[in-house]
Amino acid sequence: MKRIQNYINGKLENPISNQWLDNYDPSVGEVYAHIPNSGKEDVEKAVLAAKKAFKTWSVTSIEERSRILHKIADGIEANMEKLVVAESKDNGKPLALAGAVDIPRAVSNFRFYAQAITQFSSNAHENIGSKSINYTLRKPMGVVGCISPWNLPLYLFSWKIAPALVTGNCVIAKPSEVTPMTAFLLSEICQKAGLPDGVLNIVHGLGTSTGQAIVEHPEIKAISFTGGTKTGAHISRIAAPMFKKLSLELGGKNPNIIFADCDYDKMLKVTLKSSFANQGQICLCGSRIFVEKSIYEQFKKDFITKTKALKVGSPKNPDSDLGAMVSKEHFEKVLSYIQNVEKYGGKLLCGGNPVKVEGHESGYYLEPTIIEVGSNDCKLNQEEIFGPVVTLMPFETEEEVLAMANEVRYGLSSTLWTSNLNRAMRISNALETGIVWVNTWLNRDLRTPFGGVKESGIGREGGFYALEFFTEPKNVCIQYT
Repeated sequence: MKRIQNYINGKLENPISNQWLDNYDPSVGEVYAHIPNSGKEDVEKAVLAAKKAFKTWSVTSIEERSRILHKIADGIEANMEKLVVAESKDNGKPLALAGAVDIPRAVSNFRFYAQAITQFSSNAHENIGSKSINYTLRKPMGVVGCISPWNLPLYLFSWKIAPALVTGNCVIAKPSEVTPMTAFLLSEICQKAGLPDGVLNIVHGLGTSTGQAIVEHPEIKAISFTGGTKTGAHISRIAAPMFKKLSLELGGKNPNIIFADCDYDKMLKVTLKSSFANQGQICLCGSRIFVEKSIYEQFKKDFITKTKALKVGSPKNPDSDLGAMVSKEHFEKVLSYIQNVEKYGGKLLCGGNPVKVEGHESGYYLEPTIIEVGSNDCKLNQEEIFGPVVTLMPFETEEEVLAMANEVRYGLSSTLWTSNLNRAMRISNALETGIVWVNTWLNRDLRTPFGGVKESGIGREGGFYALEFFTEPKNVCIQYT
């Protein structure tokens, strides 16, 4: 039985309490590793190491920080196959998906920020009338906390820690206790890359204990968190009175709006992906599908046919389109929505059943599910299900669908399908989401701002936005004669 360890002050070590948590392989429903059940003492030890390391790391040259991040990216590339297998086993996602998206994106995250820091410039303003000049510095904050989710484990873990490190901060990071393996393997890569001791500390454990200790620690100046809206609200209640800087990427209930004048074949192919990729466990999935009435019945027929053709199977099977749900608890939560579909005002059109995969009978597999709803106000359209479940609903006018798209407490992303440029511009401007994709989905440029409005979060990640978050501006004014 493999034991994951904490990474504190450059060393891999057991939790101080010597207490452990079970780590499951969701494809077979069995424990295959143990992870530290860390507490306040482990977080305190990590913070002390980070504070000591900050004195040197904060004044390390940009060139040296950039070089080390490139070395970490090199290490991920050198261990690509090992990390892909680990991510798939830990999360339940198909090997092909982890190999095409998750681990390559982790490489890109480190390389992008290794380069971005070299272009991150400060401002200067000369005031000739008062014979003075102002220049603004961007200073690292000190010790910061990064807490990442289970759906894209190394992808989102690296998305947070890379900009935090390269700007000169020292990091206390907590991966999800559900999917800790690739963060643990990253610890070993960082050791070999020459990252100074204490600059990055990875503390494993539960959100309610380890995560809580990170959020409430007075020496941790900022929190970057990706996860559920309820947890984000809890973090805010603790961090706000302590005047911590917050970046919260939370839930989504994203509309996918389809007009009759779209490129139908492309739309159908991409909508299948935006509905069920990663078992629907992506915060950006288009879970509410609104279709113009004139093509609604045709779309419904074609979408059901395409969905039924998707293969649910072992993550190791290259033919599997969907793997296992991440955990038994999450599987049962998603299934509860389907089992109450009529009570919630929906009609089951396709899927909705647990799947028994040969040789993996205890795994957490679920058919991709399509539900037709009669009202946007129903629970199925208002609550984040976060699984392979989408709803369908027709609309007649632009005004009607725009109102329904915005009538939800979330505002992360939206997708719009139309060949009418004027309509695309009008609706994109009016949609209450942080991201709008027109005739595409999950088309990401790492330079752009990522985040949502309303209960989908606070702040933006990506590009220089992340570098700004992890630094504090300091203005210096000099008068001369």
